[in-house]
Amino acid sequence: MARPLASFHLVVTIAVLLTVLGLVMVLSSSSVGAVATAGSAYGLFTSQVIFAVLGMVIFYIALQIPIRLLRRFAFPAFAFSVVLLVLVLIPGIGTVSQGTRGWFVIAGVSLQPAEIAKITLAVWGAHLLASRRGENSTLREMLIPLVPAALLVTGLIVLQPDLGTTVSIVIIVLALLWFAGLPLKVFLGIVGTAVSLAVVLALTAGYRSERVRAFFNPGDDPQGAGYQARQAKFSLADGGLWGRGLGQSRAKWSYLPNAHNDFIFAIIGEELGFLGGVAVIGLFGLFAYVGLRIAMRSVDPFLRLFTATATTWIIGQALINIGYVVGLLPVTGLQLPLVSAGGTSTATTLLMFGLIANAARHEPEAIAALHAGQDGRFARLLRLRKPEPYRAGRTTARRRRPPAPPEQRGATRAGRPAEGRNQPRKGAGRARRAQPAQDPGRGRQQTNRARRGANGRSGERGNRR
Repeated sequence: MARPLASFHLVVTIAVLLTVLGLVMVLSSSSVGAVATAGSAYGLFTSQVIFAVLGMVIFYIALQIPIRLLRRFAFPAFAFSVVLLVLVLIPGIGTVSQGTRGWFVIAGVSLQPAEIAKITLAVWGAHLLASRRGENSTLREMLIPLVPAALLVTGLIVLQPDLGTTVSIVIIVLALLWFAGLPLKVFLGIVGTAVSLAVVLALTAGYRSERVRAFFNPGDDPQGAGYQARQAKFSLADGGLWGRGLGQSRAKWSYLPNAHNDFIFAIIGEELGFLGGVAVIGLFGLFAYVGLRIAMRSVDPFLRLFTATATTWIIGQALINIGYVVGLLPVTGLQLPLVSAGGTSTATTLLMFGLIANAARHEPEAIAALHAGQDGRFARLLRLRKPEPYRAGRTTARRRRPPAPPEQRGATRAGRPAEGRNQPRKGAGRARRAQPAQDPGRGRQQTNRARRGANGRSGERGNRR
């Protein structure tokens, strides 16, 4: 109880540091290309700042959302995101960008519905599994309708096509099932199926197969499919231990494609050096520890599942991005969370950070401290609402109730066996002795005598006294 709000403060600090680092590196890596295309070095940076500010507003709203309200609108939000994924595939509504029909352009602002679908799937999946979780839950209740819904979303994203977002959806579903307690054999079977489908998808489409071939044979096409990954390694090697200095990258001068987006970690390694890259990895490592710590300390099953899943998704995406930049994985197109350029990705990731920070405020020790007045200056400045303690619902309590023993299953509706109804009751204080049966006529005579004694002689004696 010394620092009950430590998890909350760490999540907020990590979100702010990664967002600021992302803005600085986007300005540094995109300035040359922005001058060549738009005539201003601040074109892409300005757009990123707008989405970062919008993301901070969403972060604040996520801190204020009650958990009950979040769970109530989980499925409608997921259904709405599926409708958006369908609409974006229609020519004339969806816009093609970088070979993917996955964007809405509204008043010059690009929105990617697949990023929204990832959040709604994580929230609705955690709500669904938390509602059905218990000793009596079956395997079918854990898999249906979550897995069919996830396959629907995955299919719509594959049609765009978008390999990076597909990988993110798979990570979210696997994390949900793992933390929900899916049997190990079934989980390994699902992982094997997902890997098989990933191999099939990687070898069917032209651009995906080229990336896989370039990963296994980087020297076959150094100026084509393997050019981007090769230039990223050169950029990291050029940085050395201390880096060339902020803004002094050479790769951003049209030597490294998508330097501000997918391969921004290469620019970080070139300008800030090996130490800068380790610092970024350290921030994500600290976030992994804090996120899983919040999940372990949460009492609410929904918050436990959602926080663990969101943390796994963000860390998995960061590791995949860093992995293909340094040459350990094939290029998938996944962005570095909060660091790579991308307005929708930045806003949605800040929403996830806000929900995780909200879960940190729902830890038992944090709730006790906040209701005791230990909210601190930051919470008072933002006027954050105090979280409500978790109360298990009727469904959860009913699922956690152990089954009745076999000897009680043959009991009568009165709750006692058919034989020996005059036996003493259990669990009602002192045991009552069995009363022998009495003659009905004798009972009426005793009642009449008692009435005469109360109204007759005993009353007169009472008056004389």
